[in-house]
Amino acid sequence: MIAEHSLVVLDADPPHENLTRGDVGTVVHVYKGGKGYEVEFVDGGGHTVALVTVGSDDVRPIKAGELLHTRKTA
Repeated sequence: MIAEHSLVVLDADPPHENLTRGDVGTVVHVYKGGKGYEVEFVDGGGHTVALVTVGSDDVRPIKAGELLHTRKTA
């Protein structure tokens, strides 16, 4: 199970038009013992781009050695 406040990587087709597979977000709520998560995705200015509910198979913890990058949102 992924804990609240953990960084996660979107590892499925995006559930929101402003998201792309590989985007990094923060878990803000854990549902039903880890069966689902509420994840917030923010831009570099700290503004929320998307707040989505995803299943446990849709995200994974970010791993040491993975490099973050930026892109423009719509």
